[in-house]
Amino acid sequence: MMVGSMTKNKGVFPPHISSSIISVLSKDISRQESNLQLPLQRRVVLPLRWIYHVPWIYTPVRTVLAIWHQLTKTEIPELAKCSVLMRERSRVEETIHCMQRAGAGNLQVISDFDMTLTRFAHNSKRVPTTHNILDNRLLINEDCTKKMRELLNTYYPIEIDASRSAEEKLPLMVEWWTKVHELLIQQKIRKDMLARAVKESSAMLREGYKVFFDHLAEHQVPLLILSAGVGDVLEEVIRQNHVFHPNVHIISNYMDFDHTGVLQAFKGQLIHTFNKREGALSHAAGLRELQGRPNVLLLGDSLGDLTMADGVSEPQNVLTVGFLNDQVEERKESYINSFDIVLVKDETMDVPNAILRYITSSRDNKKKLCFMCTACYLCVRYSH
Repeated sequence: MMVGSMTKNKGVFPPHISSSIISVLSKDISRQESNLQLPLQRRVVLPLRWIYHVPWIYTPVRTVLAIWHQLTKTEIPELAKCSVLMRERSRVEETIHCMQRAGAGNLQVISDFDMTLTRFAHNSKRVPTTHNILDNRLLINEDCTKKMRELLNTYYPIEIDASRSAEEKLPLMVEWWTKVHELLIQQKIRKDMLARAVKESSAMLREGYKVFFDHLAEHQVPLLILSAGVGDVLEEVIRQNHVFHPNVHIISNYMDFDHTGVLQAFKGQLIHTFNKREGALSHAAGLRELQGRPNVLLLGDSLGDLTMADGVSEPQNVLTVGFLNDQVEERKESYINSFDIVLVKDETMDVPNAILRYITSSRDNKKKLCFMCTACYLCVRYSH
């Protein structure tokens, strides 16, 4: 409702003074915001409460204040980054508020690994996935490298093709992963060479990864990594970055070595981009550490990652964050329609870290900080 269109006898102020009142209030609130920068002893409570003594301007001024407060809120300023896209910002904010009120004890984080926790590119050069890290002369020969690259060039465009459905892609992904694993088994890879291959690679976790892993460990929030990559390599990447904390759980494709330490097979059911739901249902449900945590922060870079939370028992709030790394224009619409938050070509963990920082913050501290900001009634509303 437009302020200027309201009439006096309906409890609103006349249009000819609306702009001047809004101007005064805007300056008043700006002074209140500046007031926050002062030490507590020097803060001055500005006279916003005068509006409550003039009934015919009470409702519209309160509305103006509400809108202004919403526009100037900076609880999670990272959500204002130019790389952030949201279809329903209000729903995202409400979900985050609900998760914050529930606290860290009700939270779990479920994440993909390759191109989600790891960077997609650095200095205009692609960062290797866990499968690509195995492309090392210590582990495989040149012929194997050539064949793996041919498979990548054939199947990766299919994986990210926005015009194909997940049902169309699924059998082709199984075909791709199966062929790659067969090639790796033929190479008789030695277990004791994996750590060196990771160290010599250009594998990189996203900027801010240490804050992400350490913060979750500090607040005892479990992190479930559900990856279609190679679990043994994935673990080594995390270990060499010194963030393999006890709260980290991994479901992935693990190598099966014989008694001499030579690769002879891959364990269990194949996990690929579009069957993570089955992996979540069969493995995640059995992890005791994840029980009783109905709130989920889900991170992924593929639409197939959206099913990773399907193993959560009785979920209450699920917030999905999608990293859109490649073919942005072709895939932007489908990502915005599928993920709650989309991060476009963002090689950092800034947004997930900011959300986690807010969710795990003390509710008592939130209340104290909120009441110090302005006399606006919304501060009281959002402190509960």
